[in-house]
Amino acid sequence: MRFETGRLILHRNVRRGRIGWVRPGRVVSDDERGLLIWIARNSPVAYEVTEAGLGMRAVPFTEWITSSYALALDRWNGPPLLKFLPTGAAHSVWWFSDARGRFANWYVNLEEPGVRWDDGDVAGVDMVDQDLDVVIRPDRTWEWKDEDEFAERLAHPDHYWVADEAAVRAEGKRVIALAEAGEFPFDGTWCDFTPPPDWTAPESLPAGWDRPPVR
Repeated sequence: MRFETGRLILHRNVRRGRIGWVRPGRVVSDDERGLLIWIARNSPVAYEVTEAGLGMRAVPFTEWITSSYALALDRWNGPPLLKFLPTGAAHSVWWFSDARGRFANWYVNLEEPGVRWDDGDVAGVDMVDQDLDVVIRPDRTWEWKDEDEFAERLAHPDHYWVADEAAVRAEGKRVIALAEAGEFPFDGTWCDFTPPPDWTAPESLPAGWDRPPVR
């Protein structure tokens, strides 16, 4: 399944059959290397919250797993974001920019390989975010991110969606080696990407954004 350039699709994080978050993005390219999407500033998003309206990172995991949940609608308040989902890989790479739109850093989001779906009017990719991440600076120095959260959640295997800590870390180390060597996609590719001027944020998430997860 390939997506047309310019099509609006959904990147969705799924946790044990529930939607964790949803972000709409325009397809920049989709080929044998993988899928590249652009998320505009102020894009409509959805994310899971507790009955008190708190996001997952705002409460201890022990509280999160005993709460009831709902999906809250909001807007992407971060910078415009370029995301690359390499074919078959257990990670995606995000390009962050500064307030002036200049490349700031890469962000390696460790995740299970995405599963694509297409309902005609709405389409997307569902993946399982594995929480541990790697921040890679322009000089290709790096650091792990969210190690404390990862360790906290691993202590609750009956409720956590990550079953193999070693596999997650091994994937991170594999990508770190690519970055240190300056290999694609850490070779400057897309660091100067500028979207077409009409790729503005959609007014709202498309109908069907909350369809049942495919994984």
